[in-house]
Amino acid sequence: MMDNEKTLTPKLIKKLWFAFILLIVLMGASYIFITGYLTLNYNQAITQRINSNVAEHVIQEKFQNEAPFLEDGSVNKKLFGDLMHDMMAVNRGIEVYLLNKSGDILYSVVLEHNDNEPMKSVSLEPIKDYIATNGQEFILGDDPLNPDEQNIFSAAPFSIDGHEGYIYIIVAGKQLALISDNLFSSYFTKLSIGAILLTMLFAALIGILSIWFLTKNLRLITQTVRKFQEGDLDIRIENPEQSDIEVVALSFNKMADTIVDNMDKMKSVDNLRRELIANVSHDLRTPLAVLKGYIETLQIKKDSLTENQKEEYLQITHDNIDKLSGLINQLFEYSKLEAEQVTPIKEPFSITELSHDLIAKFKLLAEQKQIHLQLDNPEENYMVYADIGLVERALQNLIENAIKYTEPKGKVTLSLIKMGKQIEINITDTGSGIPINDQPFIFDRYKQVDKTTQKRGLGLGLAIVKKIMDLHDTTIVVLSKPYEGSSFIFKLPAYQLQ
Repeated sequence: MMDNEKTLTPKLIKKLWFAFILLIVLMGASYIFITGYLTLNYNQAITQRINSNVAEHVIQEKFQNEAPFLEDGSVNKKLFGDLMHDMMAVNRGIEVYLLNKSGDILYSVVLEHNDNEPMKSVSLEPIKDYIATNGQEFILGDDPLNPDEQNIFSAAPFSIDGHEGYIYIIVAGKQLALISDNLFSSYFTKLSIGAILLTMLFAALIGILSIWFLTKNLRLITQTVRKFQEGDLDIRIENPEQSDIEVVALSFNKMADTIVDNMDKMKSVDNLRRELIANVSHDLRTPLAVLKGYIETLQIKKDSLTENQKEEYLQITHDNIDKLSGLINQLFEYSKLEAEQVTPIKEPFSITELSHDLIAKFKLLAEQKQIHLQLDNPEENYMVYADIGLVERALQNLIENAIKYTEPKGKVTLSLIKMGKQIEINITDTGSGIPINDQPFIFDRYKQVDKTTQKRGLGLGLAIVKKIMDLHDTTIVVLSKPYEGSSFIFKLPAYQLQ
């Protein structure tokens, strides 16, 4: 595989193989331990179940014709000697113990004695549990010859000639245990080797398949990422939900969509910025050209111009300076809004008082154009919760816009209406109106809405209004018909005085 096709680093591959080898060792050791433990218990359980009736058989067969105790109360050793002789023919590992009611060992018959001091008594709890289950449960009891160990047994109670106790038989004595341990060690070794080999084989297969499946999906993702890196921005991982590493595939697709979306936004912003610069340059050029022309005229013809002409030229120069200053201020204001450098400081204030102030402010301008400017508002004082400075700026732009596009003898109305928990602000004019096709674009920067008269849609005024509405989480709506005027409507949350 070529270097540029690699999907896993050697370091990662080493870590994966180390993990799999460690897993093999743990699985093999656990398997061997559990198997050995269960096998040993299984063999003991079988041996105990097979010999479950041995003690009962001894009592029924041997104690019927001859008592286990002599007339003087001592143990009938001859009887137990014959008993042991008979049992040795069947199982040389058997150990027979005669117990009293308290579990004390009265007599024992064993083939071989242990070097350790034998126990004097055994616990009766396992014996009682064994008798209660009729020998059908796997129960270990004390091994008198090996005090620190427990062994499988058979037990049965007896009551003869006033003597009561138990026949307690260890069915897997020392000799049987020795043979069993030797055989078990041999088979356990073979089992261990076989289990390790099989575990290694299957674990290796699982490891290879896992790495193959992992690299298969990683190869696909790597190839897709490289194509995306090389410029194929439309490339995506197909059917990511069906991938074995669905989360990675979905994450890449979402990341690619986000990158492409951000790139589109950056291109859009760049295009808008270029458009803005071009439009601003055009608007700046016009007043600057007028200023330059009139100033040059004043300089050249200052001796031949009358005082009235000089005053007229100076007034025109002053008006264009105001226009230029207003345009620059709008540009700076919009730039701040566009860059999200303006944070609204919301507080309760009287929208009614603000409206009165604005009507008074633009009253003179409206009268100069022979336009009737009025406030339509009930006597009630409406309070809203917003940024008073930004709302004032928005209303000022809308009123200026309405006055600008309203013909003489027309009317501009600012109305306030309470609608539930909101106050609706409506600026209506009787101007020429806005064509329906242009209405969706009037809030764009420098959208030209009247190509016949070369009027530009209000420069940045309405764009600034739209940004201010966005900062207040509200929308502004325009309702207009050609030659029937226009209405600009937005709502602000009402503030309830406590």
